[in-house]
Amino acid sequence: MSNYGFTVLDESECNALLPTQRVGRVAVNAEHLAVLPVVYALLDGDVVFRTAPGDKLVAAARHESVTFEIDEYDTDERRGWSVNVVGVAAEIVHPDDLARVHALDLPAWAGEVRDRFVRIRATHVTGRRLEPNPAPA
Repeated sequence: MSNYGFTVLDESECNALLPTQRVGRVAVNAEHLAVLPVVYALLDGDVVFRTAPGDKLVAAARHESVTFEIDEYDTDERRGWSVNVVGVAAEIVHPDDLARVHALDLPAWAGEVRDRFVRIRATHVTGRRLEPNPAPA
């Protein structure tokens, strides 16, 4: 479906784009809406990231619904895409799962210790692709 230069991506297209990036953003509803960058990877199709105590870990402890977003844009060409994953956040605590997460390439880019891991189990995946509108005839 195309609308004003946007094409809605189906779930399989979104899932194919998820492993193409390294950094995404997680939106959590703390005292205020917070959108926070994370280095992420995929584990069994779920988004996983490392974190320190704070809004993201609190959302995971409460098993809250969060939104994860990645995108890629070429501003010169006026094209790009974005994928949103809505799902329930949960801290990864099972030793087998932690061992598997430690095997992923999830560096801690921020200066503080980030030794906790969060998984987002998707309940809804959406995406859009932006293409330049064709020139009028």
